[in-house]
Amino acid sequence: MAFLDGASWQGNISLDGWRAGGDGDAPVIEPATGNEIARTGRASVADVAVAGQIASEAQGEWASLLFTQRAAIIRKAAQLFVEHAHELSEWVVRESGGIGPKADLEIHVASEECFEAAALASHPTGEILRSELPRLSFSRRVPAGVVGVIAPFNFPLILSIRSVAPALALGNAVILKPDPRTALCGGVVLARVFEEAGVPPGVFNVLPGGADVGEALVTDPRVRVIAFTGSTAAGRVVGSLGAQHLKRVHLELGGNSALIVMGDVDLEKAVSVGAFGSFMHQGQICMTTGRHIVDSRIVNDYASLLAGHADHLPVGDPMSGQVALGPLIDAKQRDRVHSMVTDSVKAGATLLAGGTFEGLFYRPTVLSNVPTSSPAYCEEVFGPVAPVVGYSSLDEAVALASSSPYGLSLGILSNDGLRALELASRIPTGAIHINDQTVGDEAVIPFGGTGSSGNGSRMGGMANLEAYTETQWVTAQSEMPVYPF
Repeated sequence: MAFLDGASWQGNISLDGWRAGGDGDAPVIEPATGNEIARTGRASVADVAVAGQIASEAQGEWASLLFTQRAAIIRKAAQLFVEHAHELSEWVVRESGGIGPKADLEIHVASEECFEAAALASHPTGEILRSELPRLSFSRRVPAGVVGVIAPFNFPLILSIRSVAPALALGNAVILKPDPRTALCGGVVLARVFEEAGVPPGVFNVLPGGADVGEALVTDPRVRVIAFTGSTAAGRVVGSLGAQHLKRVHLELGGNSALIVMGDVDLEKAVSVGAFGSFMHQGQICMTTGRHIVDSRIVNDYASLLAGHADHLPVGDPMSGQVALGPLIDAKQRDRVHSMVTDSVKAGATLLAGGTFEGLFYRPTVLSNVPTSSPAYCEEVFGPVAPVVGYSSLDEAVALASSSPYGLSLGILSNDGLRALELASRIPTGAIHINDQTVGDEAVIPFGGTGSSGNGSRMGGMANLEAYTETQWVTAQSEMPVYPF
């Protein structure tokens, strides 16, 4: 029997078990075909209030389990991802529009996130502190309580599990709001995995819904921490609401990452790296290479070769055969991408490849001589578009790379790695990749950006300890003191 067989989740939300959502149900649409492939429940604002109450009641018992018990459950979840990888990967392909290797990566990372999270459960919980008084003084980490996770559509499984798994492992209850466009892979799959692994009812709840559900989650008084991944515009709203309600908010937002290509590189290798950075998953990645900043001595050759790569990349239904790019998530996103391309061409950019689409399938696009004021250069496109500009000096390269308000990821290609590292130190960013493109993440590293890309490296690795726990100060002494009162 397939892991997702059975009618329990079809058309339902996961709230202390499977039940109908307050906003009915909604189709799961396969973007490559437009077909309905399943149905999931839709939560209402009222469901959030119920989930907050249930999660806050269930959290205490979950936190009181031995750390070894919680760790075993999270490890079991990791194993379930491995055991059902083929089935779950196919759902990721069909719902998110990603190609097979992208879906396989999501399943692999989901498993690794769980294994790493399980290890957090046994991490030391505090430290002994000095005190001026004759007493025991120490700090300890305690669960934050109820954690709200809001995740996007592009990597629905990874961008949900990376917050859900560590929050659970550290003794919190979790309410997840996946993007309604990927509510199955970003929500139902996690609910089924943790249900099968042994997470008790009410500890983990999944509420697919719109912006009103997200707002209710951020403002619910029982939710103490919010982990949000999404656009910068939405992140500003979430951050503002969180501040009003005195909550910790971890924001991983958009990007417009630069790839600096020095003049001493192997050109063919550099172009291959740059093509992957811009076209992987149709450019629908926050870390996508959004700007190719290339030494003026090789910029024309680089742009021409990049266009050749783009022209030869097959685009189509990822379930039908070997393609490099699948569909964009929906028509709204396609139209936004196309508008940014056409507006940039009107502003003076040269279209070397792409710029066309059939249905939701957008051809990988290369723009050269791109004005730095054009939308394809200065904004996050979130589509398969590679703007190329030249630089005449390293100071100019630094200025170009630093001119964006975003600061998520940076790649530098050079035959001199130390020189590249010195250059990177002059550019504000959350991640640096020397001799690689800008897309990269692992379960063991703290991840996040600066500026308009978020409020720092607050997710992943040991950063999760800080993200999902509170630090509590405790003192103890054998006798009560005598006070002059």
